[in-house]
Amino acid sequence: MLEHVRAHLTGAFRAEVALHHDPRRPADAWDARRRQHSSKKMLSFLLEQGPPPPARVLGITDQDLFIPILTFVFGEAQLGGRAAVVSTARLDDGVPVVSPRVLAERVAIECVHEVGHAYGLLHCASPRCAMGRSPSVRDVDAKKPQLCRDCLSRLAERNDRSGG
Repeated sequence: MLEHVRAHLTGAFRAEVALHHDPRRPADAWDARRRQHSSKKMLSFLLEQGPPPPARVLGITDQDLFIPILTFVFGEAQLGGRAAVVSTARLDDGVPVVSPRVLAERVAIECVHEVGHAYGLLHCASPRCAMGRSPSVRDVDAKKPQLCRDCLSRLAERNDRSGG
């Protein structure tokens, strides 16, 4: 799965992607009342443990994530920041995944989406673009693990302004 994600991230952002396995989790991310992990605390942990700037860091976890205003999130990123996190916990929509390929594709789509936010991209109106909104697994399945032409253009403009 990670190689699948890496290939899509490399293609979408034309950037070198290094994989690193770290089984540690932030001790303070678990919220006993919600029985979920705080994605904000996961992002803070990733920033502390990740590579130095300007590199971005993406964490993939099997833990169910939340932000206070939503029941759950597939992932979260710092808009225009350096950290993003994606959870596999809800990408099977509560039923067994038909195949590992389906889960790998969903994870790749959400990873491109969250890293896109870290590069400063906002949600896209195109339901097939990786930057499209995805409140449900069905919405994730409607997307492709690539950026649409408009989002690629926005990414290029941001990179030109920031120098990469």
